[in-house]
Amino acid sequence: MSHGRVFFGRVFMWCAVDFFFGLDEHSIAKPPPDVPGNGWTMPPLRTVTEAGETATGQPNRAETDIFQVRVSDPLKELTVPSSGRRPGDWMDNSKLENVNTPEVPPKRFGDDASDEDDDQNIIINPNFEDGTNKWSGRGCKIILHDSMNGGKILPKTGKYFASASERTQTWNGIQQDITANIKRKLAYQVTSLVRIFSKNTSSSADVRVTLYVQMPDLREQYIGVASVQATDKNWVELEGKFLLNSSPSKVIVYFEGPPPGVDILVNYLVVKHAEKTPPSSPPSIEDPQFGVNIIENSELTDGTTNGWFPLGNCTLTVQAGSPHTLPPMARGSLGPHHAALSGHYILVTNRSQNWMGPAQMITERLKLLLTYQVSAWVRVRAAGAGGTVVGAVQNVNVALSVDGQWVNGGQVEASDDERWHEIGGSFRIEKEPVSSVMVYVQGPAPGVDLMVAGLQIFPVDRCKRFRYLQMQADQIRKRDVVLKLSGLDPTTFLGAVVMVKQTENSFPIGSCINRTTLDNEDFVDFYVNNFNWAVFGNELKWFWTEPQQGAFNYRDADEMLDFCKTHSKEVRGHCIFWEVESNVQPWVQALNRTDLSKAVQSRLSGLLGRYKGKFRHYDVNNEMLHGSFFQDRLGKGARAAMFKTAHQLDPAAVLFVNDYHVEDGDDTRSSPEKYADLVAGLLDQGAPVGGIGIQGHIDSPVGPIVCSALDKLAILGLPIWLTELDVSSSNEFVRADDLEVMLREAFGHPAVEGVMLWGFWELFMSRENAHLVDAEGEVNEAGQRFLELKREWLSKACGVVDDEEGEFRFRGFHGTYEVEIVTPCKKVCKTIVVEKGELPLIVPIDL
Repeated sequence: MSHGRVFFGRVFMWCAVDFFFGLDEHSIAKPPPDVPGNGWTMPPLRTVTEAGETATGQPNRAETDIFQVRVSDPLKELTVPSSGRRPGDWMDNSKLENVNTPEVPPKRFGDDASDEDDDQNIIINPNFEDGTNKWSGRGCKIILHDSMNGGKILPKTGKYFASASERTQTWNGIQQDITANIKRKLAYQVTSLVRIFSKNTSSSADVRVTLYVQMPDLREQYIGVASVQATDKNWVELEGKFLLNSSPSKVIVYFEGPPPGVDILVNYLVVKHAEKTPPSSPPSIEDPQFGVNIIENSELTDGTTNGWFPLGNCTLTVQAGSPHTLPPMARGSLGPHHAALSGHYILVTNRSQNWMGPAQMITERLKLLLTYQVSAWVRVRAAGAGGTVVGAVQNVNVALSVDGQWVNGGQVEASDDERWHEIGGSFRIEKEPVSSVMVYVQGPAPGVDLMVAGLQIFPVDRCKRFRYLQMQADQIRKRDVVLKLSGLDPTTFLGAVVMVKQTENSFPIGSCINRTTLDNEDFVDFYVNNFNWAVFGNELKWFWTEPQQGAFNYRDADEMLDFCKTHSKEVRGHCIFWEVESNVQPWVQALNRTDLSKAVQSRLSGLLGRYKGKFRHYDVNNEMLHGSFFQDRLGKGARAAMFKTAHQLDPAAVLFVNDYHVEDGDDTRSSPEKYADLVAGLLDQGAPVGGIGIQGHIDSPVGPIVCSALDKLAILGLPIWLTELDVSSSNEFVRADDLEVMLREAFGHPAVEGVMLWGFWELFMSRENAHLVDAEGEVNEAGQRFLELKREWLSKACGVVDDEEGEFRFRGFHGTYEVEIVTPCKKVCKTIVVEKGELPLIVPIDL
């Protein structure tokens, strides 16, 4: 993800948090046009600048931050005039917030989501055939045209189009009130043809469709529905999707985005009930050949580089002296008895560019929708006589060029010593056709020699790993229980029927929720029935609770806490501070050191004083491996001081660190080793760190890689939580597999004490193709897999007491049970709780 940005108007705020999946643009080397992979570029991701322009950026983060403004509360300090919005207020909400559905939901929930008119366009006069009737300008003029610019601009469809002209703000545009036609809990598809026109500015700009929503209590929301980079050359199609959880008093759809002075042209607008996405088919993969390396001549046993070619004008030779053992993460997948490596490696010399290294074409050896693990040993050294060791740490990356787009196969920092370093990662190809796939090893600075040994790319057998994790879970998540009956003649115990049914597993599995999703009873049903913890998407973050200095908004968090208390859900506090500068509100960024220190203290005392004892956890300073805003301005001790003050203000709260890309091998900034060093450093400064948060925004997860990261962090002796878990795949069965990998790895690891999903409802998640329940309440394959795992982790036992001691034994998961005992003369029901413990739990039951 490119770096997330938060922009604030005087009252309303918007934040675009982009997703990081790899290296930043300074650490990834890209092949030039004259080498294989011509036209190679990083996959484009949309970022939003303050002027509303779109740009492409390197992926590198994935915290789902769902920004839907809920201010303008008449009882609070924040208000917005009804005349319009300020620049920077738009929010991308093709991903909003929504939650819940019963365990076995109908095809579609909702008392408002069924009508034969749902498939009709709710826009009146959508093609401007009736002039500008029902349309108006939002802070600007609206003009009807059959042509413009001397006949150079004509409508693409129909006879007319409209323009928003004399725009002085980015939010000025064409609008229509759709209040009378909109229905809650119904997913709407938005399509439009747009372009721009200006005599004085650039030829392209971002055009957006936004909803202004006013609630009966006068709260206001701005929901970003769709965005496209429009030009002054051609009409372009703009598409998006949205759903309203509640019944608003006013809904206006409007176009906005380009800089002032640029006209927005609209040919038509369609807003109608979104068609259901057809369910995915399970992948059909013939002979996946799990564990078989697809790299040709990986072992180099014949002493040649057959099958390899140099990327660029570097030189490849075969040398001896590399490790004979498999790297640990590969051994976790392939097993301890896999054949040893040959001890030969490729030496890459004469490197004049970062991207130069050994390469292979592997197009024909890959299979669609199959998850591949990447493994290798790598080393670096300075070129020249004597083989002097490199003075600086070098980044080494196994990369793939898939039809010219970069895919991260894993990376590691190679230090300036003689050691070999394990590199591990994973990838999956999900779209076809794929005409060209090249794998290459790259990264070190020009002039640095690169050594690569035993590169392996092989399909992963997830089912085999699942069986192992089931055995692990049985060991660490279960306990022996003895029901000891008493109170009757012992002879009457014989033949008593005992039925034990677990009603709740005590292992925490929670989800992100947002204030608006609590207005959707279907979301609430699913959440309440299937999760026991909650975390707020944005409503506790500093930019939300104090968007302008001294203007506080705690109403959302207060209401969400009341909801959680009503439904007996524990809550994580996310987050007190955010170390990444782009997610710090402008008024805080503008403070000098003295005033910033005061503001930090005020934030701590205000938040933790208000909510003392109400949040079980706090993420104190989010993403310290990826940012240093507070540390740079307040000094090296600032982070530890935050923990110390937080602990003083709320001693009962467990204080966490929290970061991303720790578990997947994709980002050297947040390797498990660096994360462990960060935590150890805080502990050395006396910071009361009580837990380690791994966000878990991951693609193509491989169990042994995830487990390796957990093992490396577990040595600190602190509880580990997956705090923001989501997985993304367009195929729901693959998404289900990915989710099962992560849940089983967490549930089967003794150091992990809880998992939080970062949402589950379509349109209310930060990543597309990550939802478990569609926008209108249908549980997809990934959601069904989640529910199946929940059921698997509930124990049952049934039997007859067959000894005069009156004992009935079973082994079950930790949690709450209902026990029913039937004797010839009576029936007894009892609720018991099985807590974690090494010795058998003796439960006396007096009959």
